[in-house]
Amino acid sequence: MNQRFDYGEAFQRTLGWITPEEQARLRRARVAIAGMGGVGGAHLLTLTRLGIGAFCLSDFDVFELHNMNRQAGARMDTLGRPKLEVMAEAGLNINPELELRRYPEGVDATNVDAFLDGVDVYVDGLDFFAFEARRTLFNACRERGIPAVTAAPLGMGSAVLTFIPDGMAFDDYFQFREGLSTDELSLRFMMGLAPAMLQMGYLADPAQVDLAAQKGPSTPMACELCAGMAGTEVLKLILGRGRVVAAPRGLHFDAYRGRLAHTWRPGGNRNPLQRLLLAVARRRLAAAARSG
Repeated sequence: MNQRFDYGEAFQRTLGWITPEEQARLRRARVAIAGMGGVGGAHLLTLTRLGIGAFCLSDFDVFELHNMNRQAGARMDTLGRPKLEVMAEAGLNINPELELRRYPEGVDATNVDAFLDGVDVYVDGLDFFAFEARRTLFNACRERGIPAVTAAPLGMGSAVLTFIPDGMAFDDYFQFREGLSTDELSLRFMMGLAPAMLQMGYLADPAQVDLAAQKGPSTPMACELCAGMAGTEVLKLILGRGRVVAAPRGLHFDAYRGRLAHTWRPGGNRNPLQRLLLAVARRRLAAAARSG
């Protein structure tokens, strides 16, 4: 069947939850997503189906077999193909009118200005361990007055943090600075994202978590939940309605446990409770290294 695309008809079923005027605003909006893997690819598909009309997308990786358990674009016919290319095609197959700017080299200090030009909201889809790129992007968003959303796939749930221009800064919340080791950055990022740690109670095999090898377990449910929760924050930010939960407050929903935690860490990782949790995590990491 060769049917002509019509934006109004394609996205009419969203009306009721939003008004026609709000749908038109989403159509005019531009969202930047760095990373087209597990969460980034799901973000793109969800926001495209919401009716967002323009994106800035980046990724320099290709699909591999080990991506199959969670990444929207990972299929046998896409193995070895660039993630950015595959996901751009998927977005355009939903809405052929999408306006896309593509950055196949990734994002760093040399092109972050172009990547964020005209962007309404940034959504983080970077690999967990991409700390330098993540800091560059979140700090650049703050300088430009762009809200930034990160959703972490944890176990069978999602932890969401939103950074708004007049709120707490990304580096201040996580206490990131130059010179920290990858292990320390990983601990600070994990504990800052999910202070409630809802997922840890059902981790079946802790040996599968290896920060030194930059490896950890994942599920497809977590990635889809990330897209739903982050997509809702994007809608609220663009339409200017609904309460946005901004750092140092966050949300963590775990479907396995059926629990929702509203987290609040004044001072971020400087908070006394966070400092205690980080100290415990460091001891456990050191003990695991000794036993390994």
